[in-house]
Amino acid sequence: MSGTAGTAICVLRCDLRAHDNQVLHWAQHNADFVIPLYCFDPRHYLGTHCYSWPKTGPHRLRFLLESVKDLRETLKKKGSTLVVRKGKPEDVVCDLITQLGSVTAVVFHEEATQEELDVEKGLCQVCGQHGVKVQTFWGSTLYHRDDLPFRPIDRLPDVYTHFRKALESGARVRPTLQMPDQLKPLAPGLQEGSIPTMEDFGQKDPVTDPRTAFPCSGGETQALMRLQYYFWDTNLVASYKETRNGLVGMDYSTKFAPWLALGCISPRYIYEQIQKYERERTANQSTYWVLFELLWRDYFRFVALKYGRRIFSLRGLQSKEIPWKKDLQLFNCWKEGRTGVPFVDANMRELSATGFMSNRGRQNVASFLTKDLGLDWRMGAEWFEYLLVDYDVCSNYGNWLYSAGIGNDPRENRKFNMIKQGLDYDGNGDYVRLWVPELQGLKGADIHTPWALSSAALSQAGVTLGETYPQPVVTAPEWSRHIHQRPGGSPHPRASKRGPAQYKDRGIDFYFSRKKDAC
Repeated sequence: MSGTAGTAICVLRCDLRAHDNQVLHWAQHNADFVIPLYCFDPRHYLGTHCYSWPKTGPHRLRFLLESVKDLRETLKKKGSTLVVRKGKPEDVVCDLITQLGSVTAVVFHEEATQEELDVEKGLCQVCGQHGVKVQTFWGSTLYHRDDLPFRPIDRLPDVYTHFRKALESGARVRPTLQMPDQLKPLAPGLQEGSIPTMEDFGQKDPVTDPRTAFPCSGGETQALMRLQYYFWDTNLVASYKETRNGLVGMDYSTKFAPWLALGCISPRYIYEQIQKYERERTANQSTYWVLFELLWRDYFRFVALKYGRRIFSLRGLQSKEIPWKKDLQLFNCWKEGRTGVPFVDANMRELSATGFMSNRGRQNVASFLTKDLGLDWRMGAEWFEYLLVDYDVCSNYGNWLYSAGIGNDPRENRKFNMIKQGLDYDGNGDYVRLWVPELQGLKGADIHTPWALSSAALSQAGVTLGETYPQPVVTAPEWSRHIHQRPGGSPHPRASKRGPAQYKDRGIDFYFSRKKDAC
């Protein structure tokens, strides 16, 4: 390449990987010097929009720092490095253009939601002022935006099943891009910059809870190792559909979400590995279901493109007028795991302690907050934004809209029954016992309904409601169908019969196609 190609700045955001990265790939072929750049944007560490809770909590911040460090190490092995700065990307890029005098292109992946789009607008303005080319790509989804059978985007179906079937029958997944072993160097004289610490953001490094279902570190290296383990070393992917509703341990689900959220692993790479696994080992409902979940992730991202700011609106996509409450006392009980409903409390305590919660748990605590407590759904969405290690703006808000009944959901009044869900997915109470130790003395499934037990049973278990464990902040009438108080606190008669593996599967089609409330 001639020396006139100049310098390309690759602004990395949620694409912290070397494999299948079109931004880095393009720069390698169109510039003499390539600057992979990550900016710690101060706006990401301010308060959330409605309730001013911190946007980035300790679990996600640690995971991000690990991911940035890992990418720097990967790029160094290829003759480059990751340049790190603290500041708004548009300001940092402006400074670099002025400092270097040789920048000919700024390259980045496009995002879908407003704050990210505002950054892109700022980058374009800076480049326009300096006569620098802007090159953008779409690379966050399994299916490329330009390959959708719905053009323009406002023709995107409002029902996931219609979206999924159209893509599966009429679209293709683009192949991954290969990165060369040797990368172009940085521009001469440019310093890589130091990676900040937790303390630099005023946060303490969280202690890893031994009970966590996600004990992994951030970064592309760990993401690829996890895929190797889950697919090829253990064949766990072949039973994913049967285990995905689990609650305890690392291996009941893929756990790809935290890495996908930061772009440490490409959804297209996962797809190619699934295809390879199906060719070389087995193809079944479980291998398909991994792709099914990746399609959900795609769908929420395209919904964000279609509806824009409306995904953050109190009234949601359906413009429903619902009298949401803003009771902070009730909300504090929910977020701290003090609702007096053990299945809810266990999940919320796991989230606070680890930054992670199962998909089954998320559906339940969201339903409880919106349908049983009647609280503003954005309180829950912003709390998840603060705590989740796998926070993804599109998936988070898309799922909360769905749970609140104001998103992409044709079913009216869909509501989870907390007691039935606890019995179905934690029949013996092992998960609750793990996270709500003050109830450990309760036997079997009785742990899900301590308020329904006799005084003698509670006393024998060392439980005093209102003292050692709260009275429930609310009880729903439909719960009574699943409460069978038995003298002496003996196990619920159904507990031994139905667990996650035996329970009839409820895929997304179930929720979309059934009119009767079966939750």
